[in-house]
Amino acid sequence: MEGSTRIWLLLAGVNGLMAVAMGAFAAHAANDPQVKEWLRTGAQYQMVHAVAGLACFALLRFAVGPAATAGWLFGLGGLFFGGALYLLAFTGALFFGALAPIGGLLLILGWVAVIWGVLSNAAVAKL
Repeated sequence: MEGSTRIWLLLAGVNGLMAVAMGAFAAHAANDPQVKEWLRTGAQYQMVHAVAGLACFALLRFAVGPAATAGWLFGLGGLFFGGALYLLAFTGALFFGALAPIGGLLLILGWVAVIWGVLSNAAVAKL
């Protein structure tokens, strides 16, 4: 397995782990409704994109070149988006909220890379 692929698969795992941990914390330990919402939102987006990052590995098997780009974007976007909301929830420092749109943009670009890869790949078109 190529080194960079291994790293973004690791990012998918880290995102999944963080999502479960923060979702559990939101459900069982957070009392403030706003904090719960930030944690839940971060966990939901982070988990969806952890799974999407893993799915990019399957797309690589079909030689969809942009799948690696999408994997990186999902991994980093999940960390930025979820991490910003978690930091906001735990510190109350509103400037952490400014990082969430950066993560959101990375996640959106990850989906653009998936779409581009699927539309531009003849092997996928035959499925």
